[in-house]
Amino acid sequence: MVDFVQGPLITIAFIIFILGILFQLIQFFRLTRKKEWGRLPIAYEMKPEKKTPEKILASCLASLNGTLWKTDPVLTVATSVFHVLLILTPLFLLGHNILLDQSCGWSLFSFPEPLSDGLTLIVLLCGVYFLGRRILLAKVRAITTIYDYVVWLIAVAPFLTGFFAYHQWFHYETVMLVHILSGEIMLITIPFTKLGHMLFFFLYRFFIGGEYSFLRGSRTW
Repeated sequence: MVDFVQGPLITIAFIIFILGILFQLIQFFRLTRKKEWGRLPIAYEMKPEKKTPEKILASCLASLNGTLWKTDPVLTVATSVFHVLLILTPLFLLGHNILLDQSCGWSLFSFPEPLSDGLTLIVLLCGVYFLGRRILLAKVRAITTIYDYVVWLIAVAPFLTGFFAYHQWFHYETVMLVHILSGEIMLITIPFTKLGHMLFFFLYRFFIGGEYSFLRGSRTW
């Protein structure tokens, strides 16, 4: 069991993760189509307004009205930090890059261990905040299902067990085994659960035109 989790299952998890991402990308372009931009009659066409940096900034700030940035800035900051660190921390963790170098002969830049430890703690604090909202706020609790708690656990478990392993709390070998297994489960489930939105967020915001899009958007559902 231990050998399987630490060996073949890692490869299987990465294969499922990559194939799942490719499948979702194919689905995205299959289920969307290029926008057909209508044109006004010549007599009514307006010249495009010249956009200055000041106008672009004002437009961006105006677009924040009615969004979470305006209605719940604490949740917005916590969500943004959580999603960024959820990706960056594992990628640039020294321990992960040592294993990558040993298995592939190359590695990424690594954060100093105290920094990674601090970032992990921030992820965990954000996770506690999200869980608290789901339990304590009636309007959030009303739309929360078991699925949401399972996804929360899948996202937080690798960081919690990694934090325990780094500080050598509890039985180290057991904690490391659970850490590896939880990371593999997370990789496998990312393409097929709401966890995938942290990877596809920018794809949707840039390609799909809408109220919360970053650009005009070139595709529509």
